[in-house]
Amino acid sequence: MLPAKAEAMFHSGTQQLIDAWTALPDARRIPARADFEPLRMGTLVPQLFAVDRQGARLRLAGGWIERLHGGSLGGVDWLTLWREDSRPMVAAAIVQTFREARPVVLAADSERLDGILEIVIAPLRSASDVADRLIGLYQPISAADRSADSVGLLGARLSIGVGAVSRPPLSLAAIDGRRIA
Repeated sequence: MLPAKAEAMFHSGTQQLIDAWTALPDARRIPARADFEPLRMGTLVPQLFAVDRQGARLRLAGGWIERLHGGSLGGVDWLTLWREDSRPMVAAAIVQTFREARPVVLAADSERLDGILEIVIAPLRSASDVADRLIGLYQPISAADRSADSVGLLGARLSIGVGAVSRPPLSLAAIDGRRIA
């Protein structure tokens, strides 16, 4: 029997990014990119990546991620790194992290990995105050996967929002019987 309040347990690296994002000013509203300092992530920096919301283009990817995918990733559509059947789940996770203003963790696999990867994504606002980018982290669960390279396309197995939903749900509004929002 599960306890009344069960909480997800993530790898310590995954949890470190979740905690760092949650501690940022305006985390309940979506924090500013300027407030996130990647170097504070220490040894996890090679596992970090940033994605533009529009087009899911990778702005940057740490060295470990580039080795895992077999090359430079600047400007690459992040969704193309996923198997075709996994792309809808990954795209929905991107929408969810912005809509709910909270991190989302994906469990990913590949035929060339021994275990799974926890991939956490969290939204950020640009200097123009637009929520338009993601910060993320790839966290291998299996120690053997730390030396993996060119693993091919990833498969999404699970997507889960972490923490409380920070934005109110969208609702419809009408003026004189005409829907406006």
